[in-house]
Amino acid sequence: MAKAPEEFIPLSQATYYILLSLREVRHGYGIMQDVSEISQEEVKMGPGTLYGALGKLEKQEVIIKAEVNDGERRKYYKLTELGKQVVQLEYNRLTSLVENAKEIIKELGGEKDGD
Repeated sequence: MAKAPEEFIPLSQATYYILLSLREVRHGYGIMQDVSEISQEEVKMGPGTLYGALGKLEKQEVIIKAEVNDGERRKYYKLTELGKQVVQLEYNRLTSLVENAKEIIKELGGEKDGD
């Protein structure tokens, strides 16, 4: 039986970006490229990290293999409904962390009004 979405939180940075990348069906190399792009080059993922994470996420039913007939032997992946819930929960958690800290960071002189 699949876990509840809340049981996956918090996600690692790499996993969060993989799930964001799977907003559309992608193959492994496409995921690596998209993760680099959406993280503004902060996260660069090697094949070992990526395929290890994909295998685990597939086993947990957060993602599934997608049927794509492109004439290649690539494996394509997409989010399941559970995966969509997990990424939304993580987004909400991260947003809450930032919002809750905003005033404190201003007090520390780290962020100016109007930023």
